[in-house]
Amino acid sequence: MENKLDGNAAGGILQEIFPFEMTQVQATCTGCGATAAIGALAVYMHGMGTVIRCPSCDTVLIRVAQGRGRYWLDMRGVRVLQINTEI
Repeated sequence: MENKLDGNAAGGILQEIFPFEMTQVQATCTGCGATAAIGALAVYMHGMGTVIRCPSCDTVLIRVAQGRGRYWLDMRGVRVLQINTEI
């Protein structure tokens, strides 16, 4: 895999899918139960897509791929997303 980046690197692709700032959303890992903002998670980006991992246990939280006008989003590693709608 490519070099590890912080979660802010996934902000662009996630902004194309979600109508709010995803880097500030709190994600809870199904593997270890740790909760962190997506901007603080570990991201690996390569030609096949984006993989977001838990920095505590390395569980894959989110996978995003895109092509031909579609997105494929796998979030089975996220137990809960906490989205704050207040500014």
